[in-house]
Amino acid sequence: MKSVVVDKIASVTQGCSLGRELRISADIPCAEGVVVVVEVLTSKNTYNMLELTSGRMAKVAKGDIVVGALGHRNALFGYSGHIPTELKVGDVIQMLNIGGVLGICDSVNPDKGKPFDCRVLGVVLQFPFLGERIGVPARVGVQALDPNAPLDTRGVPVIALAGSCMEAGKTAAACALIARLRHRGLQVHAFKATGVSLRRDILAMEDAGARRTAIFTDFGVVTTTDAVGPALTRSMLTDLCKGEPDVVVFELGDGLLGTYGVEAILSAPDIAAQLTAVVLSANDPVAAWGGVKLLRERFGIEPAVVTGPATDNQVGVDIVERRIGVRAINALGNSAAFGDHLLDVVAPHLSTRGLERSP
Repeated sequence: MKSVVVDKIASVTQGCSLGRELRISADIPCAEGVVVVVEVLTSKNTYNMLELTSGRMAKVAKGDIVVGALGHRNALFGYSGHIPTELKVGDVIQMLNIGGVLGICDSVNPDKGKPFDCRVLGVVLQFPFLGERIGVPARVGVQALDPNAPLDTRGVPVIALAGSCMEAGKTAAACALIARLRHRGLQVHAFKATGVSLRRDILAMEDAGARRTAIFTDFGVVTTTDAVGPALTRSMLTDLCKGEPDVVVFELGDGLLGTYGVEAILSAPDIAAQLTAVVLSANDPVAAWGGVKLLRERFGIEPAVVTGPATDNQVGVDIVERRIGVRAINALGNSAAFGDHLLDVVAPHLSTRGLERSP
């Protein structure tokens, strides 16, 4: 065991409440969520930022001592990588995302350049036993995930946002929706159900007016999969509905066809039964057509509205509405109409304390 002073603490470790001076060990378990300290070995001009536990973005430079967590990633528009089977001090691994996920990079997206190479310095130790100097490897999360978590929404309406793929405008649509519902007098809770650890999206939801938020990292999960997606969704829905919001809004990170667990969540009968409205965010009309087809035929879900870049102008709106038969509204260019449409969908399920019907 030795001490190290770190320069940057990645947001993936937020639940650990770490300080700048840490105790580290050379005995490193190779498992998801294990918190490690690394030294950055390379420099980058693109994709070179790190989200800190404060939520601020900081530029990463060669020589920085950074705290992150082991995890895997399978991203269409980013890096893909896996957790090493063994790890020792001095080994070189890569930074797989801007939330501080660390692993062995398997595939690079040309737009992002090569990932940062990082030399492993050790695993972070925490000392849970009062009065004893016995350290245990730190792991992300503030509570353990219950794989048998029950689902109880207490009758609160639930709006889910799914996408045709990454970067289809889901978070922007979620924030526009939350802001409009707040302007109409509703209390909104929000969460991100799937993806790779990064708090930026739920911070944006808070900025838009969400009273409470949650993300899967809170349950010790760095990257979601089919195996944990449904249990995470049940846990966060149940927890956020306890606070008696008027509406819960949640984003399904990645796309309908992906590796992060979206399909498993939408295929779970108990979860699907609690979805008052589903929004599809699509990049283009063909993606909208395929996304609607998947929702209807594979999951038995009729989307309430299509949004995203496919609806950026009237041409796209007309194609979606005429050829697919689903209402299309751009969440950014026509946010009031977007939010009001979804409010009309969920209105029969509301028991709100002060819903304002002002324009």
